[in-house]
Formats: sequence, structure tokens, C-alpha cells
Amino acid sequence: MREIAKPQKRNKLRRRLGKEYYIFRRKLDWLFSDTRWAKTTENKGFEHLVFKHRSMILRPLKDVDMILQENKRTNLKIAIKHLDGMYMKPGETLSVWKNVGRPTKRKGYLDGLILNQGKIDRGTGGGLCQLGNLLFWIFAHSPLTVTERYRHGFDVFPDTNRKVPFGAGATLSYNYIDLQVLNTTDNEFQISLYMDDEYLHGELYSKHPIESTFEIEERDHIMKQQMWGGYSRHNRIIQIETKPNGEKTETELVVNHAVMMYNPFLEEVKDK
Repeated sequence: MREIAKPQKRNKLRRRLGKEYYIFRRKLDWLFSDTRWAKTTENKGFEHLVFKHRSMILRPLKDVDMILQENKRTNLKIAIKHLDGMYMKPGETLSVWKNVGRPTKRKGYLDGLILNQGKIDRGTGGGLCQLGNLLFWIFAHSPLTVTERYRHGFDVFPDTNRKVPFGAGATLSYNYIDLQVLNTTDNEFQISLYMDDEYLHGELYSKHPIESTFEIEERDHIMKQQMWGGYSRHNRIIQIETKPNGEKTETELVVNHAVMMYNPFLEEVKDK
């Protein structure tokens, strides 16, 4: 299993300049690439549900101020307005950030939870990774092809009430850490996103019925101690497509490697 180097801390100025450099490069790609970007939100009303999922908005986390979770609700509400109803034609690529845009205070975004070099921090628009996680899980259960996806290099919280396998999500950071999905089929798809008091909901619909079914399986999950003393976590996420005739096709969607920010093993309790 892969060895992971000890994380290196970079100074604040270097991180800021590097981030703006990659944001600029991504904007150039949006302008000059020959990618056909999905940008249409239409009330098509497709009736064939491909897959749906929901995730809890407020999750009490150790040492995390709940106001950041409340602010996340506001941030999600603003962001999903730009994606709800998004219509993907054959050959089009959907980019989360190209449609959502940069989260700023001027647009109403609040400080939410972010990860800064493996540590819990706050930042404008924080909490939108929940949207990335939800969308990735939905796309993974469809014939759409995920062409760009990232996850945090750190595993910060233990698996309390985890509903999906570790690493079966997508982190987001404007705009170069994006989630993109390509419609390689002859079908047409539409996303529906909405919220209630408890959950963020996502649904994917198609114009024509999807004949295959899709399942996700976690394989080769392991936690190990690295040579430098820390712990790491690894697994593979496999998509299993079952066709109408029963034939199964497996696709490796992602391979995850992450530095753990907590001790995953219980310490031995010694008798007094």
C-alpha cells in the first residue's frame, strides 16, 4: 500500500499566490478550451429518475462551532440555485464552479467550515464540499463520466454515522478544485437540487429510461501507520454496472490516499 510523505506546511503568502495563479489558469481554460460546457437550466421535467440522494445539513462535529454549520445552510442555499435544473445534453460537460461562480460576501456567502492544511478553519463559502460529495455520489450511480474530481488529502473526522464509503465524494475549492462530469451518452439529463430543514437533496433525471443499474463498492480499505509516525487511510471506489442481460462491468472510479488527523486505533486499557 502506498507510502505517504509527512505533510509540509507552506507559508500563507505562498498559498495565497499559488491559489490565485491556479484560479487564473482555470478561467483561461473556461474561455479558450473546446469543451462544450453545460450552461442551460430549463424546465424540461424529465420523468425518469436515475438516482437520488440526501445528506444531513447539520452534523455536530468535535471542536467545530455550530454557527459554521448554520452558515453552511446559507451557503448551500445560494450555490444550488445555480445548479438546480441544470440540463446536460450529449457531449456536454458540467462544471460545478463554472456555474456557481466565486463565493464572496457580496453574494451573501458566510463564513463556513474549511480545511486549511489539514486543520479546521473558517472561510467565506465554507461547507460547499457537502454539495460536491452529494453530486459525486449521484453521478457515480449513473452512466455519466466523472472527468475531474478531487478529495482532501486529510481525513479529519472519524466515521461517525457515515452513510457512504470513505472517499466517495468530491471536495471543492474555487475554482481549480472542481467537480466535472461529461455526458458521453445519447441521452439527456437534468439535475434537481433542493433543501429542507434537515437535508440537502439531489436527484438526477433522464429524458429516456436508463436500462442499466449502478452500484458502488469499496475495496482494499486499510489504515496504516507511516514511517514518520502518522496514520494514513487508503481504499478504492468501484462502480459496478449491471446491464439488462445480467452482464456486469466494473470501473475503478477513484483511488484514495489520505493522511489521518486522528488516531484510528483504540489504545489498550491496562488493568489497574
